Amino acid sequence: MNTTHQETTTPLKRWLDPKELASEYGFSTSNQDKLRMNNKIPFSKIGRYVRYDRIEIDKWLEVNKVEIRA
Repeated sequence: MNTTHQETTTPLKRWLDPKELASEYGFSTSNQDKLRMNNKIPFSKIGRYVRYDRIEIDKWLEVNKVEIRA
């Protein structure tokens, strides 16, 4: 019997709440608050709900990357 194992991958959720961002990217919620208050991190706000676009966060991280010189 020939069985093939196919991995099932779940697509990543695009919009993250603060707890999800903390879990996936390592930014504490208090650090997120500071970054948002100083307009340093991209976010969207609908009413009182804050959401982060994974695509924009990835771009923001790339733009703010510090190059290391050998």
